[in-house]
Amino acid sequence: MKHISTKPDTTVLVAVALQDHIMRNLQLQNLSLSHTSTTNAPTKMNCYRNAAKPVVDTGRKRNEKKKIKQKEEKEYVLDPKPLSLTLAQKMGLVEAPNAALTASEWQLVKKRSLQQGDSAQPCAICREEFGMKQQVLLSCSHVFHRICLQAFEKFSGRKSCPMCRKEQYQTRVIHDGARLFRMKCAIRIQSHWRGYVVRKWYKQLRRTVPPKDKRLRQRFYEDKLQEINDRLVRSCNINIDELFSEIDHSVALSRRVLQQFARQRVHIISEEEWEQIQLKAIQREVFDCPICITPLDHLSSRTCQAEGHGGREQSRLLVRQTVLLSCSHTFHYTCLKAFEDFTEGEDHICPLCRSTYEKKILSIKL
Repeated sequence: MKHISTKPDTTVLVAVALQDHIMRNLQLQNLSLSHTSTTNAPTKMNCYRNAAKPVVDTGRKRNEKKKIKQKEEKEYVLDPKPLSLTLAQKMGLVEAPNAALTASEWQLVKKRSLQQGDSAQPCAICREEFGMKQQVLLSCSHVFHRICLQAFEKFSGRKSCPMCRKEQYQTRVIHDGARLFRMKCAIRIQSHWRGYVVRKWYKQLRRTVPPKDKRLRQRFYEDKLQEINDRLVRSCNINIDELFSEIDHSVALSRRVLQQFARQRVHIISEEEWEQIQLKAIQREVFDCPICITPLDHLSSRTCQAEGHGGREQSRLLVRQTVLLSCSHTFHYTCLKAFEDFTEGEDHICPLCRSTYEKKILSIKL
């Protein structure tokens, strides 16, 4: 502060100058962000007027949005014109504010901020990432959210950096935080896409190439077999009742054809042919009935043991009749008769070879 004269007029002038300077500071006329929220805020009447207008897409709004976006991406100084000097500052009673920074000086400040990594770190006021919100760079190379710095200036009532407490700083709107956030989002999208491609490729590889591990290889072939089975099941008709009805119908038709064919070929077997059939049956060397598994020449003795007065009584030995079929198989007559009574259908078939037959009762034992 310069030497002040002690004359009465000079003292009054100094007092007025200092009072004017103090009042100007108390009225917050030097805050760079305090007036932005009131000037840009739309009134309620304007909102209603805009809502009442019909919406017509003429392409002008898209162009205006594009211009606004381009304008928002440009960096600009919020307080390009410094306030006029007060009387106290002109008289040298109070230190005058620094001159506005030039473009080259702003580049140096921004370079120092990038070296410190302030845009990559959260905002020092709200401790949140910058994201796509507006951020401001101070002349002291510190970076904050625009709304956070505005709230800090309004709360503190002075223009002082929240970090280094520098007075009367200059502010500049930058978009480094938004650019880093877009890069981070793009990297995250690319990483997710690459992970999806790799997982898809790995699944396809596992479907075609069996692994070397024994357990994994076994599971691989099990999955392959299950996939083939599922494909076969999907390709087949799932209506089981209809399928069985078709099978029964086709079997019935085939049986009718075979019966008609068998009836056409029926002929009377001569005695010579019966002798040949009997000789063939003897060559088989089958001495037991295939139905009851007992000898064909006689019935196994049935011993009835009755306990009574200390004696045993045996039943007499019975002999069954033997029947010879035209297919050269032999059975007990009673066993074959029971089998014929048990089976359904007009034509009887051999219990062994399943062919129709003619039968002849043998009068001699084999």
